[in-house]
Amino acid sequence: MIAAFALLLAPEPEPDLSWLIGEWCTETSKVTTDRQTCETWSPMVKGVMQGRTRVRHERFFTVEPMRMTVEPGRLVFHSKPPKQKAADFYAVGAQPAMSIRFENRTHDYPQVVRYWREGELLMAEISLADGSKPSRWTYRRKK
Repeated sequence: MIAAFALLLAPEPEPDLSWLIGEWCTETSKVTTDRQTCETWSPMVKGVMQGRTRVRHERFFTVEPMRMTVEPGRLVFHSKPPKQKAADFYAVGAQPAMSIRFENRTHDYPQVVRYWREGELLMAEISLADGSKPSRWTYRRKK
């Protein structure tokens, strides 16, 4: 009986998201020299992984705080874009290695937030639940 009770009180295991840790930035080109997006993710501590997106457009910056939180039975992605309401998205299904997908089908846009690695690149995509209206970013680890 005591062992069963201890299992109920045991914290949720932290998922291995070490492949996401670090500062990642899009490349600038001759066309996009005035715009760059960077995401930074810190290691998970006590079930919380802090992150932020920073977008530079010419000489202005916007910052979007984010976090991933281990909650009972699920992993939650929390985002607070500038001038918008905060939104929570929930990890869904079995996740391939170095990949995570979050959904919130009741949210207007996006309804899906995905991260995955392609070799040394970090990929991110937001879309509607059916995959329409995608926006995708390709990040390289900042040295």
